[in-house]
Amino acid sequence: MRSLRLAIGFLTVVPIAPGSAVRMGPARAYFPLVGLALGGVLAGLDFVARLALPPIVVGALLVAALLVMTRAMHTDGFLDTCDGLFGGYSQTERLKILRDTRVGAFAVAGGVSLLLLKLTLMASIADEIRAGLLAVFPCASRFGMVSTMAGFKYAREEGLGTSFQDGQGWWQVVFGFATAAAAAGLLLGFAGLILLGATIVVSLGMGWWFTRLLGGMTGDTYGAVNEVAELTVLLLGIVIFGVTAGMYQTPSW
Repeated sequence: MRSLRLAIGFLTVVPIAPGSAVRMGPARAYFPLVGLALGGVLAGLDFVARLALPPIVVGALLVAALLVMTRAMHTDGFLDTCDGLFGGYSQTERLKILRDTRVGAFAVAGGVSLLLLKLTLMASIADEIRAGLLAVFPCASRFGMVSTMAGFKYAREEGLGTSFQDGQGWWQVVFGFATAAAAAGLLLGFAGLILLGATIVVSLGMGWWFTRLLGGMTGDTYGAVNEVAELTVLLLGIVIFGVTAGMYQTPSW
């Protein structure tokens, strides 16, 4: 299927060239499915690596593997977004900074914080839910991107994200949601659906904030949405399953 191939080529390091004048809108329907495949690879790598390595090293390997598999595209968007939003004082200035290839202090601080959080969270997932949470978090986060593509306009007349406005339709959102919900529900149960719901809320909240500051979304802000959504699923997943498993107990005085 052409749209699935386009989604794979765009979201991963797999060398599938989209060609020229391609309508990328239909491809977004498959973003969560591609994310689920990425998560499956992470879960498999985690299973093998934990046979011989301590959790903190495994966490670092998983972060590095995800960066390689995605060409660090979303992370790059997150870095640019940090510089643009916090380094500019007007909509025009922020959009200009987003186009700047140089890395500023906000990008460095944001990037270091992002990677440290991901490493720590991946190393802290309980054994009982490791495989499921590792498989689900890239899937749910990529639906977060789809939701902002559908819910908010694009800020520029040209740019990487404009291709996803061509050929877009609500069936893609429905299909993407069904994929993410099925994966979350089957692998993590009802708690997985809660995590997906939280991801959507966080993603749409970011989209609203970006639109206020920039006049719409950009390719970089889509990447930022993905990165923060990944953190949301990992962090809330650890909290929810930790509480339900009785890991956090009220001390008796």
